[in-house]
Amino acid sequence: MIMPRGQQLLLPVNPLFIVVTLLIALAINMLPLGPVVWLPDFLMVLLAFWGLNQPQRVGMGLGFALGLLMDVDRGSLLGQHALAYTLLMFVVGASSRRMSWFSSWIQALHLLPLFLVVHGIQVLMRMIAGGIFPGPLFLLAPLIEAALWPLISGLLLAPQRRAPDSDENRPL
Repeated sequence: MIMPRGQQLLLPVNPLFIVVTLLIALAINMLPLGPVVWLPDFLMVLLAFWGLNQPQRVGMGLGFALGLLMDVDRGSLLGQHALAYTLLMFVVGASSRRMSWFSSWIQALHLLPLFLVVHGIQVLMRMIAGGIFPGPLFLLAPLIEAALWPLISGLLLAPQRRAPDSDENRPL
């Protein structure tokens, strides 16, 4: 497989790094911040990131399990986050080979409609279960998540980047 011009060869990711980042995102999501509907879902963003960059390690099963944990923490309808995260992981996993060729800004544009659909599913399930409509401010969360994508992508790929090699005989 030929790498795109200007793209750097990445080192293998440490599985412990994946686990730690997902646990940190889960802890951030579980902070008791009250009913802030525009707050981005950091666990969703990290699941999408690892599902895009490591689809063989982070998949729908992990998304479902973490979604159930979020459902229990939020006291929401059991399966609401699980369904949303599973759908997210399915779509990201199915398009990971194609999306990995794009820059992080283009990836953010591709993920924005997916983030909107996932948040819409959560709101729809909440309303079917008898909840109230959170208002149009819930549409800010997917926009913030897409805007954060290049920053999060750069931070999480930084440990995998190789240092520039000064040896001219070994290009890799």
